[in-house]
Amino acid sequence: MPLPFFFTEPINSSDSFVVLNEENSKHIVQVLRMQAGKQIKLTDGFGNIYLAEITDANKKKCTVKIIDREFVEANKNKICIAVSPVKNNSRLEWFLEKATEIGVTEIVMLMCDRTEKQFLKKERMKGILVSALLQSQQAWLPIFTEAKKFDAFVKERKEEHKFIAHCEDEIKHSLKTIISTLQPFYNSTIVVGPEGDFTKEEITLALQNKFLPVSLGDTRLRTETAALVATTLLCIK
Repeated sequence: MPLPFFFTEPINSSDSFVVLNEENSKHIVQVLRMQAGKQIKLTDGFGNIYLAEITDANKKKCTVKIIDREFVEANKNKICIAVSPVKNNSRLEWFLEKATEIGVTEIVMLMCDRTEKQFLKKERMKGILVSALLQSQQAWLPIFTEAKKFDAFVKERKEEHKFIAHCEDEIKHSLKTIISTLQPFYNSTIVVGPEGDFTKEEITLALQNKFLPVSLGDTRLRTETAALVATTLLCIK
């Protein structure tokens, strides 16, 4: 049976003993009823996985001894998905969870002219990412940006492959077909607009900054569905 897996702040290489936060301590001691001598795994979301043994099963300040350290290399494909947040929190959180499980590198909440939801609970969003990271047994937490203006974002991205998924009746390329032609290791960014789509001005700005217009299929998708389809296509080549 796999060892219980927990998220922790970065651990110094010189530290042999670590005191876990109250949330982790309570779950380990009260929920799982683990005692001294039992082992758990920890990750800091930066590629490090630690094998640890409980030395003090305190429900508020559980202390563990680090007995092994492993570094997991990051995915060589760096995938950024920038999506306008939707009004329905549960739909947005569903996307964050699934994109993390799939292995996206970076998630940006994109503020567009037609974005209706402007305020996000950053700590809750991060909690969703952490839970998905642990559930999928990964070592790298996606970089998360809670709010980025569209115009600033498209001007600053330097990836080799940049895409925009919009709903305008213009010539677009199949993202699935494009990906099949790419080399094994590549960096890419894709932007997905709000529920009312990008404005014509935003699309023009993206094209001026070398974003390629792409299609995600033959049907019109909800924002969070389109974002997940794009994430899946890019991450699972």
